[in-house]
Amino acid sequence: MSTLWADLGPSLLPAFWVTIQLTVYSAIGSMILGTILTAMRVSPVKILRTMSTAYINTVRNTPLTLVILFCSFGLYQNLGLTLAGRDSSTFLADNNFRLAVLGFILYTSSFVAESLRSGINTVHFGQAEAARSLGLGFSDIFRSIIFPQALRAAIVPLGNTLIALTKNTTIASVIGVGEASLLMKSTIENHANMLFVVFAIFAAGFMVLTLPMGLGLGKLAEKMAVKK
Repeated sequence: MSTLWADLGPSLLPAFWVTIQLTVYSAIGSMILGTILTAMRVSPVKILRTMSTAYINTVRNTPLTLVILFCSFGLYQNLGLTLAGRDSSTFLADNNFRLAVLGFILYTSSFVAESLRSGINTVHFGQAEAARSLGLGFSDIFRSIIFPQALRAAIVPLGNTLIALTKNTTIASVIGVGEASLLMKSTIENHANMLFVVFAIFAAGFMVLTLPMGLGLGKLAEKMAVKK
């Protein structure tokens, strides 16, 4: 056990810190892109609705691993997209990290959009009609009337999406991002006789991340719930 901890201990917190960074950056980007997709999906412009619907349905039904690999092999290796300076000594690690974030954003935003759309369905249609009769355009109606109410109603599904994103960050290991699951794999290779102990350590780490998140979002949902 002491040998395991000597190998694992110094790397454990940095690995989970990478997991946290992946989650935070991806969550922010997914919220932004998901909101744009939602606005497009309820837009009066048909082509925007069609584009948003096609994107959401396609990405939601594509395995996340394929999305991450597409960002690495398709965008970087084939198309030459780089998200870090090539002159940096940590270019490969930085570029892989940012490509993973991009993949998570592209994937998770489709679920964010669906969560927000479910929140929009709780907003009475008459409110938009009343705002339109006052001369407000779609962007003003969406920004000032529809979206704030939809966001309040969608706290729970958005929270579930955030928790799923936290667990999905383990997929980043397929392109070499040094987060928690990659450390777990290397630890198991070196300490195969302590397989269950290693699993327990990393499971506890993810529980520390996700349980407070779930409880906090549950309390927030209760506080922000629309009173009827």
